[in-house]
Amino acid sequence: MKAKEFIGIIPPALSSFDKDGNIYEKGIRENIRFILPYVNGLYPVGTYGCGPCMGLDERKEVLEIILNEVNGRVPVVAHVGTADTKTTCELARHAKSAGAAGVGAISPYYSPNLSEEAMYRHFAALVDAVNETEFPVFVYNNSHLSQNSITPRVLRRLAEHGLRGCKDSSFDIVNYYLFHEVIKDYPDFNLIIGTEAIFMAAFDAGATGCVCGMANIFPEILKNLRDAYLAGDRAKAMELQYKILEVRAITKAGPTVPIMHAILSMRGVDSGLPRSPYIEIADELKSSVRASLEKIRLL
Repeated sequence: MKAKEFIGIIPPALSSFDKDGNIYEKGIRENIRFILPYVNGLYPVGTYGCGPCMGLDERKEVLEIILNEVNGRVPVVAHVGTADTKTTCELARHAKSAGAAGVGAISPYYSPNLSEEAMYRHFAALVDAVNETEFPVFVYNNSHLSQNSITPRVLRRLAEHGLRGCKDSSFDIVNYYLFHEVIKDYPDFNLIIGTEAIFMAAFDAGATGCVCGMANIFPEILKNLRDAYLAGDRAKAMELQYKILEVRAITKAGPTVPIMHAILSMRGVDSGLPRSPYIEIADELKSSVRASLEKIRLL
């Protein structure tokens, strides 16, 4: 897969665990079966997939389960970001050998305020670990979680080195424009938006793909939004954009990942549980979430 082929609605797939914190394969497979008819790709084992909450072998196992369930029907770009360069590269090599279509990585976390040179060397090493035209490497720009921002200057340097994609979760449309400007000399570079919150603005700015957490729980709404946008029906697309913002507000009433697991259960999907330190949400919050979704006619 070339980076430009990773487009459309791309959920950062949830992972599933049992009450003892063990990987719950049945739940993972149910999650994938639920979303697969509506999506164009997957970005698993990242923030929503509890990647940083798992050990190295567990991350590899979850990715292998997902790849097996997907069975080539959509491209899977595996999130391989960790707190250090060596482990990130190890996960990338595993993802490539396991059959992923590419890899992406957040900036190193737990080492805040790294210099631009340190950031460049980290991601350059990742590119070198799996470097191949048909196996693209994406950076995941999320300074809120990593405390290390990808600057436009670093993105340009990395594009020159062979980086071929970026998932921008800055929630900043100005930053998205700046990223577009610095990679304009690389027509095969894929700059995707990392949130459904600004889907319309980002697609107007040139995005063709969206890594959207809400597609884990209401994939049909995200598919309809993209379909309306591509058909030029802006009125319908904006209506769905605002609907998605309503759903986002409901999922932010507590920790988002456990709320998503609860919503999937409400929709008849056995999604298991999130990984500790997340805990299952309280019954009172479940009732509130259900009532809010019923109010906007989504349950």
